[in-house]
Amino acid sequence: MKFKIVLVAVLAVAFSHAQEKKLWTLEECVRYAEEHNLTIQQAELDMENAAIDKSDAIGDFIPSINAQASASSSTGYSIDPTTNSFVNQKFFNVTPSISSSLTLFDGLRNFHQLNRAKLYALSVQYQSEDIKDDIRLAVANAYLQILSNRETLNVFKAQYRSTQQDLERTNELVENGVLPKGDLLEIQATAANQEQQIVAAENSVLISRISLAQLLQITDYQNFDVVDQGYMIPDDAILDVPLHEIYEKATTVMNTIKVSQSKVEVAEKDLDIAKGARYPTLSAFFQYNTRYSDNAVYPGFEDPNTGQYIPGGDIGFMDQLWLQDGISYGVQINIPILNGFSVNNNIKRNKILVERSKLQLQQDRLQLETDVSQAYVDVQGSFKSYQAADKTVEARRTAYQYAQERYNVGLMNSFDYSQAQARLDDAEATLIQTKYDYIFRLKLLQFYYGIPLEQW
Repeated sequence: MKFKIVLVAVLAVAFSHAQEKKLWTLEECVRYAEEHNLTIQQAELDMENAAIDKSDAIGDFIPSINAQASASSSTGYSIDPTTNSFVNQKFFNVTPSISSSLTLFDGLRNFHQLNRAKLYALSVQYQSEDIKDDIRLAVANAYLQILSNRETLNVFKAQYRSTQQDLERTNELVENGVLPKGDLLEIQATAANQEQQIVAAENSVLISRISLAQLLQITDYQNFDVVDQGYMIPDDAILDVPLHEIYEKATTVMNTIKVSQSKVEVAEKDLDIAKGARYPTLSAFFQYNTRYSDNAVYPGFEDPNTGQYIPGGDIGFMDQLWLQDGISYGVQINIPILNGFSVNNNIKRNKILVERSKLQLQQDRLQLETDVSQAYVDVQGSFKSYQAADKTVEARRTAYQYAQERYNVGLMNSFDYSQAQARLDDAEATLIQTKYDYIFRLKLLQFYYGIPLEQW
């Protein structure tokens, strides 16, 4: 019997540990998102394609080597490939060959194509990093939202515990006839309202946890949770940096600008490739071929030593391949003269793409300047909101303590006392929201200044 009790206890403990939630840090969430986010995985596939394009460009500098072979059978009046004469009979022949070609000059298009492939691979890498930055910001924002909602929930629970104490004390005073029953009902209504606030705050925490889990591609919402670590107000030295300096730094570190710059360079290389089509193309070629025919025979001849006639006979397969082989090699030049204006039109189209990419770069710079300016203003505004909320909490807390003292000696009714407590609750909730809003906006401004998100 004792053994069964111990076994059940051990299984219960093991089961409880198995059901424990994994608590994620912000760094773990960011790392997991980078490894499992579908958008990032698609970007990594684009990088693999860019590497293949680079390999194709390198392959243009290597000679091409190809082997061919054909087998055919002819009946009736046709040309015998071994004698190149017309015959009227059935024969079978095989013609294998090996050929090779190498481009010697093509207007430097192969060099431009290789440089273009390198620039495109770099552009795709910048795009991948830009996507990762967006994911990191989204994860950090969702993570801080959970902490904000959880801290708000803790405040509501603390206020509810304080209300429960007031409720017990008021109940005793009502039973002793010191206070009217209406005061007790007012405190009970306040407690009920706080219970509603707690339920709503718990729902907010759950919803924010689900939002972060979905962002990480995690479906087990029940066992997903984050480390309950409160964030202090970070170093705000970034606010001492002039706005124009933050913007100038952002133009050198933001992947969005790097992507636009690389696209301009890629478009310029495409233009060079298009211009290269105006030049002649010089290539070298080499070909080795041989043949076999079942109709091939040695011709008869007279032996000069003996005067005896030696009749002809069939030639073996390997002997024919050796006797009937040939080699051809040389150079070939292709001079473009008139191709339906395709070369000139292609050059014009690529010039337009170059100008379009430059305009996009200017537009991205203007957008970045707008984003940095907005982030700078938002940080200052959110800091002022946080300071104001902090002062409001101090004032509401002092007012609440004063109201509590007056209520305890019967100089304030329960309604006014409940109102003082409700105003304190709202002020503390607002303080938490402004605190995390300020933290995120400050970190976002630091991100524009080049401080990595991993240092959050």
